[in-house]
Amino acid sequence: MLEQWLLLAHVIGATVLFGTGAGIAFFMVMAHRTRDPNLIAHVAATVVVADILFTATAAILQPVTGYFLARSIGWELSEGWIVLSLLFYVVTGLFWLPVVWIQIRLRDLARAAAAAGKALPPAYFSLYRIWFACGFPAFFAVIGILWLMLMKPAITLF
Repeated sequence: MLEQWLLLAHVIGATVLFGTGAGIAFFMVMAHRTRDPNLIAHVAATVVVADILFTATAAILQPVTGYFLARSIGWELSEGWIVLSLLFYVVTGLFWLPVVWIQIRLRDLARAAAAAGKALPPAYFSLYRIWFACGFPAFFAVIGILWLMLMKPAITLF
C-alpha cells in the first residue's frame, strides 16, 4: 500500500515538474512576443511565484519520493536507468536554477521599463535569449527522465 502512495506522489511530482515547466515556458514566450513591459512584468511575476510554489516543491520532493519508492520496490540505486535519470535530473537543475534568476531579472527589467514608460532595455532581450536557450536542454532532460522511468531499460554503466 505504501508503495502505491509513493508511486502516486512520484508521478504527481513528475507531472507538476513537466507541466509547470511547459506552462511557464509557454506563457513567458507569449508575453515576450507582445514586447509590452506591463504584460511581461505581470506574467514574469506570476511565473516566478509558480516556479517557487510548484516547481521548487516538486523538485525537492521528487528525489525523496524516488528514493523511498526504489527502496520499497527493491530497486538498487545503482541500476543504470536510475543513475541516468539522476544525471538528467542534475542537468535539469543546472539549467533551471539560472532560469529562475533570469525570470526574476526579466520581471524586474520589465517592471522598470513599465514604470518609466519606456521600451524594454537591451539587457532584457539578452537575458531572454539565454532563458529561452536554457529551456531546451532542461526540457529534453525531463523527457529523458520520463522515458527512463516508464521504460526502465536495462542499462549497464559499470
